[in-house]
Amino acid sequence: MLFGLIWLLRSFFLLLFLSFVFSIIQANGVARLEKYINNRHLRVTVVAILFLTILSMAGVFLIPKVKVQTTLFMNQFTSYLDRVDEELLKLSVKYPLLSRILPELMIEEPEKETLAEEQKELKHSPTRAMLERLLKVGDESGGSQNINHLLGTLGNIGGKIATATSTFLLSLLFSFLIVLDLPQLAASVRELENTKLRFVYLSVADDIHEFSNVLGRALEAQLVVAIINSFLTAIGISLLGIGQHVAFLSVIVFFFSFIPVIGVFISSIPICLIALQASGVSTMLLAVLLITVIHLIEGYILNPRIYGSYMRINPVIVLIILTVGGKLFGFWGLLLGVPVCTYLFGHAIRIRDQG
Repeated sequence: MLFGLIWLLRSFFLLLFLSFVFSIIQANGVARLEKYINNRHLRVTVVAILFLTILSMAGVFLIPKVKVQTTLFMNQFTSYLDRVDEELLKLSVKYPLLSRILPELMIEEPEKETLAEEQKELKHSPTRAMLERLLKVGDESGGSQNINHLLGTLGNIGGKIATATSTFLLSLLFSFLIVLDLPQLAASVRELENTKLRFVYLSVADDIHEFSNVLGRALEAQLVVAIINSFLTAIGISLLGIGQHVAFLSVIVFFFSFIPVIGVFISSIPICLIALQASGVSTMLLAVLLITVIHLIEGYILNPRIYGSYMRINPVIVLIILTVGGKLFGFWGLLLGVPVCTYLFGHAIRIRDQG
C-alpha cells in the first residue's frame, strides 16, 4: 500500500523524498540536543537555523563555483576524450594485445600512416564507445542515450538547479513544520487505533515506522560518508595540482557516494579525465591511487564504524539490486534500491519473535 501510494504520487516524489530526508536530519539533531536544551520548540528552532545556515553557505559559496566549473568541464569534454584516445592508441601500438581486449581500438591500416593521421581518420572516439558500453542498459542504443542524457544533464546544471530551487525550499518548510509538530502528529496517527481503520493501523503502522527508520538511518549514515569522501577528495585534488576543478569534482563525489559500487566508478571518470588533460598519465595514475585510498578508507574504516554490521550486503547482490533498480526506476532505483531491499529482506519478510 505504501509503495502504491508513492507510485501514485511519483510526480511529487522529489518533494516527498527531500522532506523526508530533511525531517530525519533535523529530528535526529533535535533528539541529540535534548540533554542540553529542555524546551523542544527552542531545540527545533536552533537546529533549523543551523541547518539553514549550512545550506545557505553552500548555496552562496559553492553553487556558483560548481556551475562555472561544470560549464568548463563540458566545454572541454571532447578534448578530454581526445587525450584519452591518444594515450590508448599509443598503448595499442606498443602492446597489440590491448587491441584484442578492447575492440574499439581496432584501426584498419590499408597503408602505412602515422599515429596522428590514424587518429584523425577515426569515425568515433574509442573512449566514448567504451563509455557507451559501460552505461548500456539492455538495448543497442542504451549506451549512447545514457551518456548523452548524462552530458545534457551536466550541461544544463544551472537550469536544473534553478528548477529544483522551489521544490528544495518547499521541502525545507515542510520538514521544519513536521519536526516542530512531530509529537502531535504522532499522537494523531496513533488515534487511528481507536477508529474503524484499526485493522489497517495494526497491520501497517509498525512496518511503515520500521521502514522509515531503516531508510532514515541508511541515508543519514551515507550522508556522513559522502561528506568525508568529498572532503578527502578535495584535499587530494588540491595536492594533485588540479584545484581549479575542486568544487565540481567534490560535488560529483558527494552525490555519487549515495550510489554503492557503481558510484565510485562514475565519480572517478571526471577526476581521471581532468588529471590526464592537466598533467599527463602520471598525474592520472596518482588520481587513481587517491581514489583507491579514499575508498579503502571508506570500506574498511568509515563504513564499519558508521554502519557497523547494519546494511552489510554482499557486493554481488548489491550489483544485482542496482542493475534491476536502475533498469526499472532509473536514478531513484540506484539511490534507494539497496536500503529498500535491506528492509525487505532484513526486516519485512522475517518471522517476528512473538516472545
